[in-house]
Amino acid sequence: MLFPTTLVGSYPQPEWLIDRAKLAGRFPPRVRARELWRIPQEYLAEAQNDATIMAIKAQEEAGLDIITDGEIRRESYSNRFATALEGVDLDNPGSALDRSGHPNPVPRITGKIRRKHAVEAEDVKFLRSHTDRKIKITVPGPFTMSQQAQNDFYKSEEEAAYDYADAVNAEIRDLFAAGADVVQIDEPYMQARPQKAEQYGLAALNRALDGVQGTTAVHICFGYAAIIHERPSGYSFLTQLSGCSCHQVSLETAQSNLDCSTLTGLSGKTLMLGAIDLSDMNIETPEIVAARIRRALPYVEAKNIIVAPDCGMKYLPREVAFGKMKAMVEGAKIMRRELGETA
Repeated sequence: MLFPTTLVGSYPQPEWLIDRAKLAGRFPPRVRARELWRIPQEYLAEAQNDATIMAIKAQEEAGLDIITDGEIRRESYSNRFATALEGVDLDNPGSALDRSGHPNPVPRITGKIRRKHAVEAEDVKFLRSHTDRKIKITVPGPFTMSQQAQNDFYKSEEEAAYDYADAVNAEIRDLFAAGADVVQIDEPYMQARPQKAEQYGLAALNRALDGVQGTTAVHICFGYAAIIHERPSGYSFLTQLSGCSCHQVSLETAQSNLDCSTLTGLSGKTLMLGAIDLSDMNIETPEIVAARIRRALPYVEAKNIIVAPDCGMKYLPREVAFGKMKAMVEGAKIMRRELGETA
């Protein structure tokens, strides 16, 4: 099928589960942020399961082809995995500059980074048990985690990134074994810090993918629209991902009105094309979504496009997120009809 649809990862958590005002009023948590949850600890897992089922069913109702768990159990896309690793002091966090340039509490590396156990495998099994569609799970990338930590142990950030890569590699293998159809690695800091990404970030990413069997994706973006309001005219680190062993690259084009000619540098990759603007609370029409897909077609074969939002939807009101998902699905249908006889 042409133009399958999916989320980048997250879907809005319900207000009864998490304090959305607190969540939106701060930078994404890098350390634990249990104070955000409204449910007492003894009931939290059950409540998260219920909200995850709601997110799965919302995606199915909207018509998405590849379903995620909505990242409902996470306070941010990265902290659930990053804080589960050995070698970090969570009780005495460090500080690092967020991509906005502001300091944020982060895990403080005090020993060798190791994965103690599978972190998200049970999430995959839960997702698999509640949908018969293809499923995707996301995990933070090694370069991004190395930038979201204070290094008090390794001789260099590069060394830390490589050990993060080994932890991610082990996790990805377990995620596929648990039933994932696609595993997506989130590496937004490659765009934020392209020089370091060039120096060792891409090597760390490939190390995380080494020997992995299964469909893998890498997400790279300009940051959550709710937090990072300005968009550059183009990516500072994108075509370099042609040297990555991943199968898919997820990128945003809607809010940034990206010049899609840059996509020619990623030939051979399937592109998860961001076609939903998360900075705009107005719900796109299917025709707008179709036009955004159409802009990429001179540079990417239709068979190599997956349609998605620009980034995670977690900061959107739920009714807006659902409407945007439906518009995305209908926009993809328009393009399938348009190309049906020739593609």
